[in-house]
Amino acid sequence: MSPQPTATVSAATTAEEPAAEVPPADEELARGLLAGDEACLAAVYHRWSTMVHTLAWRSLGDAKEAEDVTQQVFLGVWRGRAGYRPERGSLGGWIVGITRRRIADALAARARRRHLVASAGATLALTDPDRERPEAALERVLIRGELARLPAPQQWVLRLAFYEDLTQTQIAERTGWPLGTVKSHARRGLQRLRGRLEPVAYG
Repeated sequence: MSPQPTATVSAATTAEEPAAEVPPADEELARGLLAGDEACLAAVYHRWSTMVHTLAWRSLGDAKEAEDVTQQVFLGVWRGRAGYRPERGSLGGWIVGITRRRIADALAARARRRHLVASAGATLALTDPDRERPEAALERVLIRGELARLPAPQQWVLRLAFYEDLTQTQIAERTGWPLGTVKSHARRGLQRLRGRLEPVAYG
């Protein structure tokens, strides 16, 4: 039996294979983004999110903060899309500019957190009405010690909630973080505190 028919079928099959999909050009993505096309936003995120996260992580040295910055950058891309001007630079360059501003905001917020945490601790030590009770002093030492072991964002959220009696909405306004981020930090921080303090209380 001649092998020629097999070769013919193989060639036909190869000819029918679809060509590899060409990713959209930056200009096309920019046009779609300006038109409010969410599919273009998804494509923009897919193309540049790794770069944004890498820049944020290198500057902040914290994976969670880098994730928050990445989320804020693309939220800013979507909300501020009308402000993009192609004649002023590429879409990627515009996104890098937003990323740098969000990183600067995160570093400034970190400095504010450190200052507020120090201020809150000093104020609590001076104004706590229960400071004369030995058990209250022990509670304060335990809570402060465990708070200090939390990641900085969780520390800040819980200190603002515990010591300044702020609601989560007020904390979001104070920190400039999305409300969902504040809730996430509060939930994770409380879970860690509960897990560490309960063995002390009941052990």
